[in-house]
Order: sequence, then C-alpha cells, then structure tokens
Amino acid sequence: MLNKIQISLIPLFMLFIFSIMACFIGYGIYIGLDGAIELSKIISKFTQVLLVLSIYPVMRWLKISASDMGFVPVKAFLKQMLGGMVLGLMTLLPVLLLSYALGIIEIDVGKVWSLDKLAVSLLVAFLLALLISLLEEPMFRGVLISAYVKRLGINATIFVSSFYYAALHFIKTKTSIPFAQADLSDSFMLLFQAVQHALNPEHLGAFWALFMVGFFLAVMRTHLKLSLAWVIGCHTAWVWQIKMAHKITEVNHGSELLYLISPYDGVIGPMVAIWLTVVLCVYLGYRYLQQKKC
Repeated sequence: MLNKIQISLIPLFMLFIFSIMACFIGYGIYIGLDGAIELSKIISKFTQVLLVLSIYPVMRWLKISASDMGFVPVKAFLKQMLGGMVLGLMTLLPVLLLSYALGIIEIDVGKVWSLDKLAVSLLVAFLLALLISLLEEPMFRGVLISAYVKRLGINATIFVSSFYYAALHFIKTKTSIPFAQADLSDSFMLLFQAVQHALNPEHLGAFWALFMVGFFLAVMRTHLKLSLAWVIGCHTAWVWQIKMAHKITEVNHGSELLYLISPYDGVIGPMVAIWLTVVLCVYLGYRYLQQKKC
C-alpha cells in the first residue's frame, strides 16, 4: 500500500521540480524581455513546456511504446478522432443547451456576427482546442495511464490520473509584478500563490467537474480500451464548445441556478459534473450487469 502511494506521488514530485526550474528560468526570460510578458504567465507556460518535454524521456525510462500510450496509424487516428469529436458533442452540447434553457447563460446580443467572422471564430477555436488536447492527452491519458495501470490497477489509475488532471488546471495566479521591482524571490512568491489558488475551496465545483472529465476520458482508455485518438477527439470537441460558448453567450448573473456553473470558466461546474457522473454510472452499471450475466 505504501509503495503504491509513493508511486502515485511521483507526478507531484516532477511538477514540483519543474515548477522550481521554471521559477529560475522564467525570471531570466522575464528580465530578458524587459517585462513584456507577465512573470506568472512565463512560469506557468514554461512549467507546461517542461511537462510536455518530459513525455519522451519518461516513455523511454518506463519502456512505454507509442502503441501502449494509445497511438494508432495516422489514417485510423484521424478516423477515430472524428468519432471522438462526435462523442464530445453528444456529451457536452446537452449541458450547454440545458444551461441556456434554464436561463443560466444567455446569447450575448451585444456581439454582431457575420458569416465570415463566425467561420473564422469556429476555426480558431477548433485549432486551439485541438492543440490543447494534443498537449494534454498524451500526458494524462497516455503516459500516466500506461505507467500506472500495471502498478496501481485500473481503478486507482483512473482516480490518480483524474486528480492530477483536475488539480493542474488550478495551479496558477494572475498577480502582476512591476518590472522595476521584480526580484527572483517574486517567482517563488507567485508559485506559492498558485498553490494556494489550487487549494481554494471556491473551486470545488469546477474541480469536481474537471475530475469527472478526467474520469470519463480515463474510462474510455481503460475500460473501453479506446485509442488516444478517440480521447483527443472527445477532449477537442469539449474545449471547442466551451470556447465558442464564451464567444456567443454570457453568464446570467441574476439566475437563481447560477450555482450550477463555476466562475472558473462560466461553463463547467456542478451541472457538468452531475451529468458526467450520471453517464458514467449508467455505463458502469450496465457493464457490471453484463459481467454478472457471464
């Protein structure tokens, strides 16, 4: 048991090491750019870059192949990613439509859309969503799941990968440091603030939703044994819808049901968490009954 706990803490240790490195390197970049980019943003992005760059060395160290991670040949990848996008639309669009029907979000009438502007927004949002998915999924549903399934078991792997996926979204701060007063110690102050932000109880609703998002995607990889292409497609469709919702709708702060969404991004929150929990319970219940019959 103790050994499994220690193994599950390895990503946390890596995150800590990379964050410390990013504090030093980020401060150097910040000074080199004369404060043109916020120090907090440089540290955050550089930490993410280090995490992404660690994927290949970790694969080699743990002897994880691309197929173990869930990668498939290009032609099959594109086809399966499309299937994942359809699944992503089917699983998040009902929540967005319900939020609109309940008056939690409203169409932003202050924005005027032309066909060209809408097409460009759809394309840009899709490309950003795809980039995010291509960066996050090989890490969380690729390396992390492949490394832990044999060491922790499927259920613990799903929980651990989902926890890290959700937690990483909240380790950030928006504090601005005046360039003239910037010091290396400010990097570590920002890191401390980012950790405090992650522990803020106000984010519990959004954390629950993101945890269930990670849980859903991890179930796709473990129980359903779908490729990483399916997961990337599903994740892309979710982020795409969220980004477009930000563009064409606004939160109705006068709604009595406002608690069903989180201020984290105005979309995810308890409603998304409950919906995905229900979907997963139905699937896992069906799976249990099928196994019982056999």
